[in-house]
Amino acid sequence: MPDASRGKAAAVSRRRNTRASAPAASPSDPGAPVTKRPTRGKPGAAPDTPAAKTAPQAAKAPRRATKASRAGKTPRRATEPAQGASTGTQGTGKPRARGAAPSQPQAAARGGHGGAARRAGAAPVHLSGERLGEIQAEYMQRLGALMSGAPVPDSRDRRFAGDAWKHGPFAWAAGLYQLNAEFMQRLADAVEGDKQARNRIRFATQQWVDAMSPANFLATNPEAQKRLIETKGESLRQGMQNLLGDLNRGRISQTDETAFEVGRNVATSPGAVVYQNELIQIIQYAPSTPTVHSRPLLMVPPCINKFYILDLQPENSLVAYAVAQGHTVFMLSWKNVKADQGHLTWDDYLETGVIEAMRVVREISGQERINVLGFCVGGTLLGTAAAVLAARDEQWIESMTLLTTFLDFSEPGVLGVFIDENFVAYRESTIGSGGLVHGRELAVTFNFLRPNDLVWNYVVSNYLKGEAPPAFDLLYWNSDSTNLPGPMYSWYLRHTYLQNELREPGRLICCGVPVDLGEIGVPTYLYGSREDHIVPWHGAYESTKLLSGPLRFVLGASGHIAGVINPASKGKRNHWIGDSLPDSADDWLAAATDHPGSWWPDWARWLSSFTGESRPAPRQPGNSRHRPIEPAPGSYVKEKAD
Repeated sequence: MPDASRGKAAAVSRRRNTRASAPAASPSDPGAPVTKRPTRGKPGAAPDTPAAKTAPQAAKAPRRATKASRAGKTPRRATEPAQGASTGTQGTGKPRARGAAPSQPQAAARGGHGGAARRAGAAPVHLSGERLGEIQAEYMQRLGALMSGAPVPDSRDRRFAGDAWKHGPFAWAAGLYQLNAEFMQRLADAVEGDKQARNRIRFATQQWVDAMSPANFLATNPEAQKRLIETKGESLRQGMQNLLGDLNRGRISQTDETAFEVGRNVATSPGAVVYQNELIQIIQYAPSTPTVHSRPLLMVPPCINKFYILDLQPENSLVAYAVAQGHTVFMLSWKNVKADQGHLTWDDYLETGVIEAMRVVREISGQERINVLGFCVGGTLLGTAAAVLAARDEQWIESMTLLTTFLDFSEPGVLGVFIDENFVAYRESTIGSGGLVHGRELAVTFNFLRPNDLVWNYVVSNYLKGEAPPAFDLLYWNSDSTNLPGPMYSWYLRHTYLQNELREPGRLICCGVPVDLGEIGVPTYLYGSREDHIVPWHGAYESTKLLSGPLRFVLGASGHIAGVINPASKGKRNHWIGDSLPDSADDWLAAATDHPGSWWPDWARWLSSFTGESRPAPRQPGNSRHRPIEPAPGSYVKEKAD
């Protein structure tokens, strides 16, 4: 069993000195740490104001490895936030009255990575006349070639892959669309100016281009017309019926929702709810091995979605896989909050949610320290909660796993397009003091991040062709939305996506203490997906600069969900492992080794170093204080969003 105190002390020592010279971990030895640099992030881009100077300076006091060696640092009182800090207790992001935190306008003007342009307002953009002329000239040349004969559409675009698109006016329409789409995007790419504004132009252009595809309209879709004739109009009638049904539901149907039921054929791992409060249920899963590791594993899923993405069906369940490795797995299941819970804050999700879950798991297992895993926003909450515990000198965590997680929001991906000062201020003014962000709204937003796959594809199949969507467990989960409390959501937007303050030591006050991710100091497994559009892997890699302790970064193929949910038994895709952690994510990838198949076995080998001794599997879930309440998956996960 690793000695956590010695590990943290070593990590702290490395951070105090120049770049570590310890031997790098071998990809074949996942339990060993990779080389860890001492720097934890780039200098903040804060303006030259007293508030901006004071907080980072105060946070850079000498670090403490153990309670015995921490006398050199005067601890802050829990009731006294660091100067310049923002509190996590108010949904609007406004400071506590007795603290020295800056006012809202000051916070909005403050520097920091990733949000300067969004806070200060976008600079003017322009398109060079010379560049415009070049694009126009090439467009006219290509258009002339198109007019001279109908081309065969690009077969790589699956929208036009059918034979009906290969001939006649439909081939010409597809070719013209593809030409216009290409040059619209080239024009968007040629715009010069503020990064945020350019990203918005690209995003808006792509949305328009995707919406105007001839495949999306009955009059210009030969496949839909052919089906209309073959069915003697039945496809159109059925399509209108599908449309009316979706209008009543308020969303586009992506799968046959009648084919699935939570607890029957999704979220089926056996277990029991052993604890619940107003925000969470905790599920303890039944063992599948005669002996189990003494140290349990707690999974923290995103609160934006239901937990069963980690337990869809037995063959693609990360829960079932971890249980089969001998882990006693606990799952935090978030309540789908209703209007009477619209006052809950980010601090509530930390204290009543993640920290309370860790406390209960420690009680049931009898272990002082536990292994924890966070996915997406669940990882952000987990990382923040771990920093809160570190500030309280609570050594509860043996190891931490973060899957597709942002701690540094300087590269927020396509979601950053939506978030600026005006948007966040509007949210704060409407729901920052109470109210809900409805799951339906969140679902629409995420669907339009990939409109061809998650919107227009179903417009064509469901409405134009009158087809019923096929049964697909992943899409059923995707449509099972959750609500979020307005204060929690507003705080999250402002202090992470907009102002990127989580990365700044001592800037934020959460649960009454200053947050410093560098104080966590536990072995951490970091995973990113290479084609992830929600948490771009470069952003996930930035966590290596913020965390101390032995770190391992692994990159998987595919996207935000498919990259994570990649069962080892199927042997699909590949992953990359590096034996060092350079500053640049691209440098890391250039030196990384490509491995076939899932990353799950690598994670399992790494986690095996932190599991403790073996003991007989428990016969019953819970303990004398925390008795089973109901069978897994519990009732909270079955609650539907408004």
